[in-house]
Amino acid sequence: MGREARRYEQVAEHIRDQVRRGVLRPGERLPSVRELGRRLGVSVSTVVEGYGLLQDERLIEPRPRSGFFVRAPARRPPAPSMSRPEAFPVPVTVSELALQVVQAGRSPGVIQMGTALPRTDFPAVGQLHRILARLARRPDPRMSDYDMPPGNAELRRQIARRAVEAGVAVDPDEVVVTNGCQEALVLALRAVTRAGDTVAIESPAFYGTLQAIESLGLKALEIPTDPRHGISLDALRLALEQWPLAAVILTPSFSNPLGYSMADARKGELVALLESAGVPLVEDDIYGDLNHAGTRPKAARAWDETGNVLLCSSLSKTLDPGLRIGWIMPGRFREAVVHLKLVSSMASPTLPAFAAGRYLESGGHDRHLRRARRAYRERRDRFLDLAQRLLPEGSRVTAPEGGFIAWVELPRGTDALALYHRAMQRGVSIAPGPLFSPSGRYERFVRLNFGQVDHEAMGRGLEVIRALLNEGC
Repeated sequence: MGREARRYEQVAEHIRDQVRRGVLRPGERLPSVRELGRRLGVSVSTVVEGYGLLQDERLIEPRPRSGFFVRAPARRPPAPSMSRPEAFPVPVTVSELALQVVQAGRSPGVIQMGTALPRTDFPAVGQLHRILARLARRPDPRMSDYDMPPGNAELRRQIARRAVEAGVAVDPDEVVVTNGCQEALVLALRAVTRAGDTVAIESPAFYGTLQAIESLGLKALEIPTDPRHGISLDALRLALEQWPLAAVILTPSFSNPLGYSMADARKGELVALLESAGVPLVEDDIYGDLNHAGTRPKAARAWDETGNVLLCSSLSKTLDPGLRIGWIMPGRFREAVVHLKLVSSMASPTLPAFAAGRYLESGGHDRHLRRARRAYRERRDRFLDLAQRLLPEGSRVTAPEGGFIAWVELPRGTDALALYHRAMQRGVSIAPGPLFSPSGRYERFVRLNFGQVDHEAMGRGLEVIRALLNEGC
């Protein structure tokens, strides 16, 4: 099964490569499944699977009695420009607004486009819940014991095994299990900073990161960030020369909210730059497994040779946020992180850790990720089609290659906070732009989740936003 899966993915990549190089152009017919099977030395069913994958990606389309053709690229809104934040550290005050948005996202009957929650209707989630139920029914003294740091041994082994796909070779003993990725980020910042320190962040930045910075009494320095390529390394280099940075915290693969993924060369340059400056990198890799193209990008930690990168992640975006299984690979800061985990929360929930370890050991997670990637890619494409038709002229929208979040720039004069409150009154949850900046920037931006809602609800949500903008929000 694994070998056959690799073969149909190779078929798909063969066609992608021909489209990228211009050998196959929009509107041109692809080889028949039998012809391509003969060329590549694979079965007809393998080519059919490969063509099916390319249809999911909306790269090709079938035409009755004519075969498969390369699709013409869909019209999409342009992407926002690189951010231009203030070039000095500022205190962070976003917690009150963040709490409002998170609580609003729990309201029944609301179209949920504001919180970064994944779909949970995948078969793998049901499989995980069945494992939890079986473990709960069978008395085992280990289930009633504290899961003291660094955490469940089997779960840590499975996490270390899967890290290889991100280019990270790590001993299971370095993995520390946490209560979700948020606790991992807080532990990382506590290990490398002290109150009053300055931390460099991408701009815009995930509001959970900003809440962590605020809670620890730190200041944030926003670094200009491009929606396609990520943080400006030139701007970061200048910031390192101008300010005494205690740490840098980034999401290099499919950031929240921009969705960018840094190229490998830039990740390597980032790690080398911070290592030479003696500044730790806290890497949030929570979306790394959700690359729409299927190939998991390397984590920045893959270039770390001195233990200077603290890699944080979880199963919350790829599987089930209610499980609250996260982890940190803290490099040379392991001892400090284990101590902080012990004194802050003593232990992690025991039963979920056993269940997550059993689930990952069962071997079905890769199949689940393939299904999730296809689903989010399809919903992204539908969202972009709807955004092109429904959002007003002058809007700009990111087209992320992974994850399920889009960053939307609305026309001049938009008040994102007013839009947020008015949209909630009409049953649509959005995340207003100022929530993603410690200096309250992005007054006419919103973050939207295209992964959790279906096509119909997505359209209704965007129609509400358009109507409110026409009313003067």
